[in-house]
Amino acid sequence: MLYEMVKFVAAPTAHVLWRPHISGAANVPAKGPGILAANHLSIIDSFLLPALLPRHVTFTAKNEYFNGNPLSQFFMRLGGSLPIDRESAGAAQAMLDGAAELLESGELFGIHPEGTRSPDGRLYRGKVGVAWLALKTGAPVLPVALSGTDRAMPAGSKLPRPVTIGIKIGEPLHFEGEHTSARDRRRVTDEIMAAIQKLSGQEYVAQYATSVKANPDKS
Repeated sequence: MLYEMVKFVAAPTAHVLWRPHISGAANVPAKGPGILAANHLSIIDSFLLPALLPRHVTFTAKNEYFNGNPLSQFFMRLGGSLPIDRESAGAAQAMLDGAAELLESGELFGIHPEGTRSPDGRLYRGKVGVAWLALKTGAPVLPVALSGTDRAMPAGSKLPRPVTIGIKIGEPLHFEGEHTSARDRRRVTDEIMAAIQKLSGQEYVAQYATSVKANPDKS
C-alpha cells in the first residue's frame, strides 16, 4: 500500500522532471517473473522503473543509499530495494537468495549487472549475479538501456535536474545452463551485457567498473 501511495506521487513527478521516453514497455510481462537488467549511470536509475512501470519492481541498492541524503533514501525505499553490502560476499549471496525468492513467487526484480555506476558513461563488464538468478530461477531477462540519467542527477548532486531521459526495454532473453557452473554464469552475463550494449549504444569496456574506479589511471 505504501509503495502504491508513494508511486502515485512519484510517477507524475518523474514525468514532469524528466519527460521520459519509454520504448519496449510491452516486453515486460503482465504477470509472472522477470529480471530487468539495466545499465547504471545515476542513483535515480533504480527509481525510474519502479516509478514508471505498472508492475512492482524490486531493485538492489548499496547500503550507502539507505544511509545517505534524504533524497536517496526516498528513492530506495520507494521500490522496496534490497540493500547489499558490496564488500561482503555473504551479503551479496543473501541478496541473490532474496531476489530468487521474489522471482519464484512471480515478481519482477531489477538489477544493475555492472554493480556500480559507470564512472564515465561507458558500459562495463557485468558481474555474474544476474546470470546466477536467471539460471537458478528460469526467469526471463529483459535488457534495459537508460540514457540521460547521468545528466538528470550526476554523481554528487543533491538535487535532480530537469532533462529528458530515455528508457529502452528489450525483448525477453531465455537462457539454459547450470547456475552452479562458473562458465555458464560468465557466458550468460556476457550475453546480457551485449544485449544492453546493443540497446544503449554505449562503448563497452571489458573491465569491472569497480576496478576502474579504484585505479582510474589504468582505465
